[in-house]
Amino acid sequence: MALSLIGVAVCALIWGTTWYAITWQLGEVEPTASIVWRFGLASLILFGVCLATRQRISLNRTQHLAAAGQGLFAFALSYTFVYAAEGLITSGIVAVAFASMALMNLTLFRVVEKHKATRSIWAGAALGAAGVAVLSAGELIGARLGPGGAVGVGLAVAAAAASTIANYFAYRGQKAGSGVVPATAWAMTYGTALVAIFGLVTGVDWSISLTPGYIVSLLYLSIFGSVIAFVVYFTIARSRGYTLASYIGALTPLIALLVSAVLEGARFGWSALVGIALV
Repeated sequence: MALSLIGVAVCALIWGTTWYAITWQLGEVEPTASIVWRFGLASLILFGVCLATRQRISLNRTQHLAAAGQGLFAFALSYTFVYAAEGLITSGIVAVAFASMALMNLTLFRVVEKHKATRSIWAGAALGAAGVAVLSAGELIGARLGPGGAVGVGLAVAAAAASTIANYFAYRGQKAGSGVVPATAWAMTYGTALVAIFGLVTGVDWSISLTPGYIVSLLYLSIFGSVIAFVVYFTIARSRGYTLASYIGALTPLIALLVSAVLEGARFGWSALVGIALV
């Protein structure tokens, strides 16, 4: 249990800062290209880890289907929505929206897999979702997020929903016997390929910025935000359950909002503070 709590803290700390790191890439390179570079690099590193640790890379058909579903929702759709949302609202608000994942996870696994949870767990997840609702509604009504605020919040919640569905596919991969590292490597590969295909169809500019800020953010997001954080996250999910793992989303906003306030100059009204407290 102690190792699980340490893992939760590590993920929360890393992901609490990745939201801001993403803003370093906006305007430098097209978001679609940034997603491809990020997860393409991360998948190569993970395959390298598999080879170095002699883990089996090949998956069977069922495991590949689970990895493809995980890649589609986690690394293609979710992050496409995240990058789009961060172009409209502050990174801290996007992070807070992910606190709704706990309730989404509970609901999905209860309906599809008949998993049960205690009332206290449901109550905690509901408070997190309520916090997101209060924060979003209050900020939008007060016009604090600007004309694109509603779209930004909607994209952030859609990203959280996509990540929730990705958790289900990760669970299916686990049930099929795939290892954490090879399954995550393949999921990132599938996600990268899907985003790349979308980029080719839509005529995305694939040039990469060589500015220090972009390169540092790319390395941080690939190594820490993708390789380390996702492997730790899915390891916790497999050993302690996806509901506990999703509570990382409740801790991450506290760090992300602090970073957003200090480095982005974000200011939050009373409705935001109430929403954050509920989360």
